[in-house]
Amino acid sequence: MSQAPKVYPPVPASDPAIDPDNFWVFGYGSLMWRPGFDYVERGLALLNGFSRDMCLISIHYRGTKEKPGMVCGLSPGGACQGVAFRIAPEHVGRVVDYLDERELISYIYIPRHVPVVLDTGVTVIARAYVADAAHEQFAGGWSEEKKIAHVAQGVGSEGSSVDYLANIVAHLRELNISDPNLESLLEKVRGKIAG
Repeated sequence: MSQAPKVYPPVPASDPAIDPDNFWVFGYGSLMWRPGFDYVERGLALLNGFSRDMCLISIHYRGTKEKPGMVCGLSPGGACQGVAFRIAPEHVGRVVDYLDERELISYIYIPRHVPVVLDTGVTVIARAYVADAAHEQFAGGWSEEKKIAHVAQGVGSEGSSVDYLANIVAHLRELNISDPNLESLLEKVRGKIAG
């Protein structure tokens, strides 16, 4: 007996449509260093209206139900610098399927089509995965101490939360992007682990 295909949440109807001939994906976490798909162009991009935040409890990739970790999401407010990838038209369907399967494992993200400003100054509409603030795994209002404890303990199928956070900080530095909040969080997590 075959399994029914997974049904992922749709992009909100209020979001602009993406031109399949000019399809972009915005990465702000692990997609920056491990996109997992083919692209024809890559560059820095700025998303206004959302900020990068360790705000999601991870029970698969960077933690377990018994010892949850944390991963990044886009929280409302502020701005986020990241990386935009342009996808060849013939690969759009495959890339969206791959990203939905990867990012929506616990449905903690909402796929969105959002305007991002490329480093060339051009604005494009990009697919991004935004934290679902109504999801039970959303931890945007957590204290710093609670976040530190969860990042320090979390280990899942893709590795530890602390390695995930360290990779984000390292890749942001390589891109000359400053994220003082994540840098400070990483330093405090490492201090907790060191005892």
